[in-house]
Amino acid sequence: MRIMIDTNVLLSALIFKSIRLANLIEYITEKHTLVLCSYVIEEAKGVIGGKSPKHVAALDRFLLKISFEMVYTPTDMTMAPKIRDKKDTPVIVSAIVSDVDILITGDKDFAELSIERPEILTPSEFLNKY
Repeated sequence: MRIMIDTNVLLSALIFKSIRLANLIEYITEKHTLVLCSYVIEEAKGVIGGKSPKHVAALDRFLLKISFEMVYTPTDMTMAPKIRDKKDTPVIVSAIVSDVDILITGDKDFAELSIERPEILTPSEFLNKY
């Protein structure tokens, strides 16, 4: 399966040192294809740079170390489903356009979406199901 993770999952694993989420990412890279969109990477760099610039290098090292498929976030957002937080629009559009099977996110706004694909799961839901 091709599985995209949202910024909050990436940051929780890397910066907040969540062992559970780090193991989740490791599992995905070993058993499936991890997909990261350009928006998630840039958003992660922006969040890290604003809070702790020294961790930007750690993010770069992490991205160089793991295996993932990079997809570019489209500029056309007209096909986006309606979502409360407009900052989430590029993530869901990237997931839809790149045709991933699953989007893993801790953001509750995604849970309210009614779309057929991708399947949207929290990290816990993914671990319980797969």
